[in-house]
Parts: sequence; structure tokens; C-alpha cells
Amino acid sequence: MERISVYLLDDHEIVRRGIKGLLEAEGDIEVVGESGSAQAAMRQVPSLCPDVAVLDVRLQDGSGIEVCRELHSSAPGVHTLILTSYDDDEALFAAIMAGASGYLLKVIAGSDVVSAVRSVSKGQSLIDPTLMSRVLERLRRGPVHEPELASLSEQERKVLTLIAEGRTNRQIASQMFLSEKTVKNYVSSILTKLGLESRTQAAVLATKIQS
Repeated sequence: MERISVYLLDDHEIVRRGIKGLLEAEGDIEVVGESGSAQAAMRQVPSLCPDVAVLDVRLQDGSGIEVCRELHSSAPGVHTLILTSYDDDEALFAAIMAGASGYLLKVIAGSDVVSAVRSVSKGQSLIDPTLMSRVLERLRRGPVHEPELASLSEQERKVLTLIAEGRTNRQIASQMFLSEKTVKNYVSSILTKLGLESRTQAAVLATKIQS
């Protein structure tokens, strides 16, 4: 029997224990590693090289989506499955853009989690076609670019918009499924590209453009 190796990332130990027990009860699925930390997962997964990495979205030190994005480049042979409590289009869009093979809500039955792991391990996609069509439509529309912001990436524009709304780095990180360190780097890049000295100046500029 061909075995499936799995890595679990969830900052709730009891959730990891539950999923591990559920998967390993199948006999052909083995949990080869687990963590409650995004940083630990990004270090461990490439060396363990599991067939599937099951990732929670919101973590204490970052986001499962950011981990997914990193693994997509550092460990391309690992299939990623987002298992989250949050049902919103922004998270789904971020997960797909990060290269996730599947996106599931924690309200699903245990048997469905097992089926999802098996499917994803075979390279199959587990994203509802209706949801995928919304994502593709969003991609087709493309972002609206103001001339003043031409030098910014799409992620930097999103960060700038949230700065204009008065969000802190922590709040931005939570909303965009990034770590605070990544957001801080985006903010520094935005200020450099726009020739500004503070996030207050950036907020004023963004507000002026959007008004």
C-alpha cells in the first residue's frame, strides 16, 4: 500500500492532535511533522518533503497562506491544502494565488478531510469550480492602476490602501494573511518607491488619489 506523508500546521495543539488521529487511523497516511508556527513550518517542510502540507490560515506568527506561497517556491513537490475556519473570498483568492491545491473549511466532516488529503496528494485540485470562476473573473478584470502608483506591486497597493484606512501593521498582516515582518518590508518598499519619509505621508497620498 502506497503511503501518504502529511505535515500539519495549526496553532491549536488539540486541532493538530485531532487531525493527526483522524488521518493516521486510515493506515496508509502518516503525519511526518507538525507545528503551530509559520516560521517553523517554512524551515521544516522543505527537509521533510511530505506529500501534503495541511495549513491553517491564521497563526500567531504569520499566515498559512504565506507559508503556502513560500513552499510553492522552496518545496514545489509538496501539495498544499488550506484548512481554515474563515470563509471569505479574499482568503480564497490569496490561497489560490499562493499556489494552494485545495481550500476547505473546518466545518467539513472528518471523512472529507481524509478524502481531500488523498486527492491533493495525487495532484488534484479541491477548489469549488464556482469559487474558482470568481477568482478567474477577478484576474481578468485586473487591478486599476493610478499613474502615481505605477511603481508599486499589487501587494504594495493593497498595503497602501490599508495604511490610508488607518490600519496598523498587525491589522494589515491579519487581513492580508501575511506576517508583520513582511508587511513592514512592504511599507519600507512603498516609502522608498514613492519618495516618502513616513506612513502618514503615504496615507495622505493614497487618500488624495482615491478621493
